[in-house]
Amino acid sequence: MTNETVILEARNLLVLRGKREVLNIERFSLGKNEVVALVGANGTGKSTLLQALALLLHPAQGVVEFYGQKADNSNVLAFRRRMAFVFQEPLLLNTTVFDNVAAGLKIRGFPRREIPHRVGYWLEQLGISSLAGRHAHLLSGGEARRVSLARAFALEPEVLFLDEPFSALDFLTRIGLLEKLGELLSATGISAVFVTHDFFEVPFLTDRITVLKQGRLVKTGSFEEVFKIKPRRETFATSLYRIFQSE
Repeated sequence: MTNETVILEARNLLVLRGKREVLNIERFSLGKNEVVALVGANGTGKSTLLQALALLLHPAQGVVEFYGQKADNSNVLAFRRRMAFVFQEPLLLNTTVFDNVAAGLKIRGFPRREIPHRVGYWLEQLGISSLAGRHAHLLSGGEARRVSLARAFALEPEVLFLDEPFSALDFLTRIGLLEKLGELLSATGISAVFVTHDFFEVPFLTDRITVLKQGRLVKTGSFEEVFKIKPRRETFATSLYRIFQSE
């Protein structure tokens, strides 16, 4: 990867909790139009790394660069406005679906007259236009995740961070959302870091994997290079999902 293609890079990143080292990353980089799956067992520091990359926490040492520029107090807010984060829980506001998707646009000062069009477009892309007026607390788990994704994509970020956003969903709902997310990332060219502990999710989104173990990056490469097997999206469950969708 050449310097011209690197959007985000972290070097010598150290994160402490008290005196305990929870993250020690020599180097991590994300390229333009690239999706990286960050995998590892629970408690290995995946979410911590994601938050550090998204400039949501300040490391004890090390640097995070955005387009080659070091993030610091003078520019961190401006950089964050070019990113979006989807958490494990949807964290929806106590209002309608439409207002939830519009919330980030309003906070970032998007022209108000253009908000309805932008929100409507992303509600349609996520297949939830009919839910625009529904209150967030009446949504199913899968619907709430779609709203969360629509809110993030509506910002049209340059980098999208996703922290195990589908882990609490039933298997078939999760497959449907993974397929939709894969389509949207491919269509928009948004660079993304996707955290998961479930390796089967990876082939839906990317073939580039970084493995985290005990707070350190231990492997990076294609699915086959890392796991010594060819990735397979088509499983009994995905076949069932397509049958249900066609009926």
